Amino acid sequence: MAYPEIDLSRVKTYSVLKRKSKVELKKMAKVLSGRATVQELLEGLPKILKAQDFNYLIDRIVTARRREKSIVFMLGAHVIKCGLSPLIIDLMKKGFVSHLALNGAGAIHDLELAYWGKTSEEVESGLKRGRFGMAKETAVRFNSCSVLASNQKIGLGEALGVKLLSDRARYSRHSLLVSAYKLKIPTSVHVALGTDIVHQHPNFRADLTAQASFKDFKILAYSLKNLNKGGAVLNFGSAVILPEVFLKALSVARNVYGKIENFTTANFDMYVHYRPTVNVVQRPTAASGRGLNFVGHHEIMIPLLAAALKSRTR
Repeated sequence: MAYPEIDLSRVKTYSVLKRKSKVELKKMAKVLSGRATVQELLEGLPKILKAQDFNYLIDRIVTARRREKSIVFMLGAHVIKCGLSPLIIDLMKKGFVSHLALNGAGAIHDLELAYWGKTSEEVESGLKRGRFGMAKETAVRFNSCSVLASNQKIGLGEALGVKLLSDRARYSRHSLLVSAYKLKIPTSVHVALGTDIVHQHPNFRADLTAQASFKDFKILAYSLKNLNKGGAVLNFGSAVILPEVFLKALSVARNVYGKIENFTTANFDMYVHYRPTVNVVQRPTAASGRGLNFVGHHEIMIPLLAAALKSRTR
């Protein structure tokens, strides 16, 4: 039997000239010379999808800096392990960071670099022998900062900066914690108990560490109030802890200070993760503002971001 078919001769068409198109010649990429500047590279990107989003983010951060709005950088440990601290420090000096937030592992890597000029051990080989995370000096110096924070009634981030400076750490000029302290940029370290190597040692004070990190949570929440109408929050490589902390700190800040809206968020990572996507990109900007997601290796994306920001402010 013959099954019935639709009669395509009855289809109604219209002119392509009247159709709205997403891609036009004026949006296409520009061919650049081999000596193009960073600004020319940015202008030469296609005005489409993530290239357009990237230029939008640069404009938002530059505007936030000019208007003295909060620009919060949240860094996972991998950023430091990729050798990107010099670029973040330079951005802090140029006024592109008003608050620096680290997880516990990030602070540990920063501390090791400051004291000994090296960090990041071979986890697999150490784990087999029960030696992973057992470096004595790292734990002694890091955990002493919780005691220092308690004695001086300061947060863990500030205590680490004070400790590194007072000890005259040999490579302190490469330290995010030291640079932020010198520049008077609030630095918060957000610890989840049991996640960091220094928690494995006999001198670990869980009570004092939690107290100091909780103080940093309140410092972060205070910094977020100045996001309103133009600030920016960028998360680099923290898949769980910092996105969770940020969401709660934002809720507290909105509860206490009222409206905090119309700001920009961006997540940079090698993969798309649930919590950064939801807690950084989507939920905080659901009613207003805009959230962006960029997928790529930190050792490429952060140098590009840093160069782009500086190129717009010469």
